Amino acid sequence: MASVELKHLRKVFQGGVIAIDDLNLSIEHGEFVVLLGPSGCGKTTTLQIIAGLELQSSGSVLFDNVSVDNLPTHRRDIAMVFQSYALYPHKRVYDNMAFGLRMRGTPKPEIDRQVRHAAEILGIKELLGRRPSQLSGGQRQRVALGRAIVRQPRVFLLDEPLSNIDAKLRSHMRLELKALHRDLRATFIYVTHDQVEAMSMGDRIAVMHDGVLQQYDKPAVIYARPANLFVATFIGSPAMNLFEGRLTDGGARFDGGAFDYRWAGSARHPVGDGAEVALGIRPNDVKVSKETLNGQSIRAPVEFQEPLGSDLFLTLRVGDAFLVARTDPDFQVETGESVAITFPESRVHLFDRVTGNRVENVEGVAQ
Repeated sequence: MASVELKHLRKVFQGGVIAIDDLNLSIEHGEFVVLLGPSGCGKTTTLQIIAGLELQSSGSVLFDNVSVDNLPTHRRDIAMVFQSYALYPHKRVYDNMAFGLRMRGTPKPEIDRQVRHAAEILGIKELLGRRPSQLSGGQRQRVALGRAIVRQPRVFLLDEPLSNIDAKLRSHMRLELKALHRDLRATFIYVTHDQVEAMSMGDRIAVMHDGVLQQYDKPAVIYARPANLFVATFIGSPAMNLFEGRLTDGGARFDGGAFDYRWAGSARHPVGDGAEVALGIRPNDVKVSKETLNGQSIRAPVEFQEPLGSDLFLTLRVGDAFLVARTDPDFQVETGESVAITFPESRVHLFDRVTGNRVENVEGVAQ
């Protein structure tokens, strides 16, 4: 395994399209890092540059503090697993897995040992004699992983490897990939647009948007303290509730006066009175009650209900905006009925609407 460092990486395609803009990332030995973002954000281009399949416009890629910029793909000691699996349709599973080792001139007994060992790890020993057309999507994915494993690379690069399989199998394969990473203790760099994959699998997540790194941290930190409005709205399902407003002396007024938010005690904000801000609260952090609590809650009518078995999601109207709240499935309420909602101080997020960046020291109460 190897550490991977990206220094001031930039990629500009023909026509002046900027795919990656000054990307800096440090990935440790044996770490599972996820590049997360919407289509077109630059995550796959980043992976291809690491692999040597794409040449950066400027910046450097280092493995174990040594530049690999001038090394071709086959000398970087990496293994890629693609979204399309990229298996040879005319070759048996065994031969697909053995192909890279044969190209390296590995002795036949060693090839056989490594292929069968990888097949045992992935639970596909009984498939070694089949061709890809005889396999399910999940089995083909395991074969693609097996082909990568036998090479024993310094770095595994995975480009949306689970996007072509159904939801139930995808959930199972996430667990298998995490177990594989634990057993191999290898460096994994994983590209996805699926936040569930990123949150459940990554040791750290690099959130990207329009070629720019937005935040790089542990999943729990990114969820609890999003660095800006993009991260706040991209991470979390349902998405974070946001209300636009303007700061006033000691507080703020949101959604055209639908409710005020005043700062608790001496807590203040560094952006100044009159600044345009957005208040964010995640659906699972909104507290819903039939009764008004100490005059500090907002009354809002229920517009829609979504009972999902383990949860009940309520869509409430607050001024001209909608708010989604996650509550207990046993909570009894009628559509159109007014309920009281409160925002716990420690769960409120405030963002500068001009820069989009997070504003710190945001403790207070909504009313």
